[in-house]
Amino acid sequence: MKRTLTAIAALLVSAGALADDHNTLQLEDVFTLEYASSPTIHPSGDYSVFVRQSMDINSDSKVGSLWKIHENGELRPLTGDKTSESQPVWSPDGKRLAFVSTATGSAQIHIYWVDSGEHAAITDLTQSPASLSWSPDGKHIAFSMFTPDAKPAPVSLPGKPKGAEWTEAPKYIDKDNYRYDGGGYARDGYQHIYVVPSEGGTPRKLTSGDYNHGGDLAWAADGESIFFSGNRREDAFRQPTNSELYQVMVTTGEIKQVTDRVGPDRSPAVSPDGEYIAYLGNDDNGQSFQITRLYVMSADGTDSRVLTADLDRGVTGFEWDHDSDGIYFSYDDHGIGYLARTDLDGDREQLADRVGGLSYSRPYGGGDFSVAEDDQVLYTISNPQRPADLALWDDGDSRQLTQLNEDALAHKQLAKVEEINYKSSVDGRDLQGWIAYPPNFDSSKDYPLMLEIHGGPHTNYGPRFAAEIQLFAAAGYVVLYTNPRGSTSYGDEFANTISKNYPSNDYDDLMDGVDAVIEKGFIDEDELYVTGGSGGGVLTAWIVGHTDRFKAAVVAKPVINWYSFVLTADMYNYFYQYWFPGLPWENLEHYMKYSPISYVGNVTTPTMLLTGENDYRTPMSETEQYYQALKLEGVETAMVRIQDSGHGIYARPSNLMNKVAYILHWFDKFKNKD
Repeated sequence: MKRTLTAIAALLVSAGALADDHNTLQLEDVFTLEYASSPTIHPSGDYSVFVRQSMDINSDSKVGSLWKIHENGELRPLTGDKTSESQPVWSPDGKRLAFVSTATGSAQIHIYWVDSGEHAAITDLTQSPASLSWSPDGKHIAFSMFTPDAKPAPVSLPGKPKGAEWTEAPKYIDKDNYRYDGGGYARDGYQHIYVVPSEGGTPRKLTSGDYNHGGDLAWAADGESIFFSGNRREDAFRQPTNSELYQVMVTTGEIKQVTDRVGPDRSPAVSPDGEYIAYLGNDDNGQSFQITRLYVMSADGTDSRVLTADLDRGVTGFEWDHDSDGIYFSYDDHGIGYLARTDLDGDREQLADRVGGLSYSRPYGGGDFSVAEDDQVLYTISNPQRPADLALWDDGDSRQLTQLNEDALAHKQLAKVEEINYKSSVDGRDLQGWIAYPPNFDSSKDYPLMLEIHGGPHTNYGPRFAAEIQLFAAAGYVVLYTNPRGSTSYGDEFANTISKNYPSNDYDDLMDGVDAVIEKGFIDEDELYVTGGSGGGVLTAWIVGHTDRFKAAVVAKPVINWYSFVLTADMYNYFYQYWFPGLPWENLEHYMKYSPISYVGNVTTPTMLLTGENDYRTPMSETEQYYQALKLEGVETAMVRIQDSGHGIYARPSNLMNKVAYILHWFDKFKNKD
């Protein structure tokens, strides 16, 4: 699975910032990382299939391949194809596995036959399929797919001579949401639901209309209909989160609305006995953070009730047990992913922790799991030293099955990560963070401190593997990362202390964390550095506008001006309603009060900006505003424009390397400099 590293030195723009000792993590080691995702247990329980994610140094991309794993940890490739494979789903009888593969040159639905080990594409689609779901009798597979509906341009220029090379035609845009981060400018068309015979054939479109349909798909027990999530309101643009569950009839395409409330409903899953539907959602209260809860209702859409009403944490995923009398689900608490089970009365028990490990770049949450018929659970497990491996929970005991990165990381001296707890100087509330220590750390010495701030702002960091944190520590920094107020996994009140007033006292929470580390006695107070991305970029810019304690700063993919952000970001119809008290021109004072640009006159800290060239979530114009403002103020600054990158810079491994290398370059420039 590991690729031979060749010609990687050309990418190491700031290699001098890293230690020469190759027993520590180096930039090029990013291409050696692997992690497990999407586990699915065979109905027999004898073995499982999962996606083994690795980094391809030639295509500069993350690729997935399907592997089999037995309870004893034995690993074997499923197909052996050198291609991208994803979304494995077992047929009800376990004789076939459906998955998506690019083996034919484009993303198609493939079938793997267990008895023969053969596999082949059963579709010839023009767009990528998603959300594969088998019918109860195994004769059909439902999926969702973007369906183009091209509209002719309103203008056609006359007089073009044959063979003439005129400029490309203008883009005519009249869509409400016209571009998406990671997707570019929106094409004409919508996401629709299809069914295709599992033995191959012509896919048939079930849904219609100018609406997006999809998410997780769930067949009714009789195989006559499919449940899905969508927003089929005429004013969907004004109600971007108000989705409902729907039921589409397979034979007629007739659509029936199942839920009806103000708030998002999604991820329907029919119980194995066909009597219930579980789903995720919440009543919309207009706050910037809202807890996702687990619901169950009768299969006809009646008697809906919440199962996690007393859990002040958001449900991140769930799966029915095979007796239909309980549901396994995951959630984050104090930066740690947990696996739990609830019965249909809401009685809950916690089963396992450290669920996660899918975000290998920064220590965010997120994990996958699968439930066997005998109630064993296969899940991704995380720790600060390794990306996601697989672990098996069985009757109260958990054991790790894989060690995917031992060849790449076992001989490396990685950063030790330690939890730190401290009090807020604002209101005395408990705060949590983690310290990553450089290899060969010596507490009798003084070290530079790097504060690394998460985005969101409604998300959480935790004790999970993070390549960026490890690389910063390998370069000699003590790295502090925390969950200031606004972070998830601490409950509704903690997250919503920043609702419609962000940045707020999260600035003080971050400074309190810095002070708590300094009190330990091994930090050089003249060598403090700060960086963060997205929401962390906002807070980094806010910090340098409110203190000169830091020697240098790197503001990554930030929002600098909330007024211009709301009018240029891809989700502008969401942001103005949930993050602010209203439209920008009706609330100018509020928008500017919380905009880092308003405090640029206070900045003296050398500040570099770093953003993806194709970022439509925090557009490049935000970075350019701050760069030019800093230049006008005479502050030492630089701007790094990451090519082939949207908001998720780490989507290309070399861009993760670029991000780390440029941050270290900037900090190294000012280190030990009076």
